[in-house]
Amino acid sequence: MAFKKIKAVTIFGFADCPPESPLYKDALEVSRMLAQNGMEIVNGGGPGVMRAATEGAHEGGGTATVATFYPKFIENFEGKDQLNRADREVIMNNYVDRTMKLLELGNAYVIFNGGTGTMSEFGMAWGLAYLYFGHHKPLILYGDFWFPIMEALVKNMLIGHRPGALRVYRIATSPEMVLKYLEEFDEVMGDHKNDELPVVDDGSGEKAFIE
Repeated sequence: MAFKKIKAVTIFGFADCPPESPLYKDALEVSRMLAQNGMEIVNGGGPGVMRAATEGAHEGGGTATVATFYPKFIENFEGKDQLNRADREVIMNNYVDRTMKLLELGNAYVIFNGGTGTMSEFGMAWGLAYLYFGHHKPLILYGDFWFPIMEALVKNMLIGHRPGALRVYRIATSPEMVLKYLEEFDEVMGDHKNDELPVVDDGSGEKAFIE
């Protein structure tokens, strides 16, 4: 399938997973499949899932762009991985600007398992998707571990009181499922200015992006 609107996908995930780990292999395979379908892969330029994303992009015959920054006095940040050989590097001033650039560069997001950095990226992506509900960028959570996490959030926080917050994401458990969800998103996106996504009426009285 030729994607009309989704041209780049940002990959988020754990920086410390080794190449032999299932997480690394999942990120590589998802990125490879997306690249084979014409999408640029975007990541944070570090090791782990980020390096896997770049390698997957290249294995799929595509390109990878990374958004990085070179900090001082930050002990718990992995920084740029010299083995993450992306085709283009965008250097930002600080961690927050880097996160925003990663969100800007992607037309969609795939979020793998990770630590506090991944959680901050997930929170920002989810928050923006809710705020721009109906015109948001597709958000895909990768892995079945997301099911109990999202259930716990809904049970213990007040997220369920905000219509649309639970309808802006999908949970995928295979590379094929990621591609399928992105194809569904792309079909309803149409030609809209500023990469906005249309609102779809699912007949329930509440407007939804896609059902």
